[in-house]
Amino acid sequence: MINEIKEEAQTRMTKSIEALGVAFNKIRTGRAHPSILDGVKVSYYGSESPLSQVANVSVLDARTLSISAWDKSMVPEIEKAIMKSDLGLNPATTGELIRVPMPALTEETRKDFIKHARSEAETARVAIRNIRRDALGQVKDLLKEKEISEDEDRRAADDIQKITDKNIKQVDADLSVKEKDLMEI
Repeated sequence: MINEIKEEAQTRMTKSIEALGVAFNKIRTGRAHPSILDGVKVSYYGSESPLSQVANVSVLDARTLSISAWDKSMVPEIEKAIMKSDLGLNPATTGELIRVPMPALTEETRKDFIKHARSEAETARVAIRNIRRDALGQVKDLLKEKEISEDEDRRAADDIQKITDKNIKQVDADLSVKEKDLMEI
């Protein structure tokens, strides 16, 4: 029973770290990466569709993304969607191909992106701590129902704390990698 609680907590904490990775991918660095456009939605025949479902996004060079729409009539819609997104990107169209140059990051925008990354990391830490609280609550319930002894309760609490510490260290490590990435010129 206790092992199931610990495994579930570990699984949920791992998902929180994966969600943090997705959030970090949306924070752009100076380099071009297709995941930067993951949040962009395009109006496709009246419904909002992710950009990746209406076009192919690839890296042209270190500072430029290339987008080729599967339906050529979608090119203006894709352009509008990229401009509307709050990514600060200005697409340039050459016929059927859309090029999206990545503007160089200024010191101020780098600091803003780092603040955003830190806030995402703190959100992940809070989620992990909430998972710890839930797991400890489940263990306490087992103790109240006399299904486990107090020693087992203490051991489980220590194990859950170790799992939590390990995952928080992972969040901190991911954050420092992202900060280094953002500070590179």
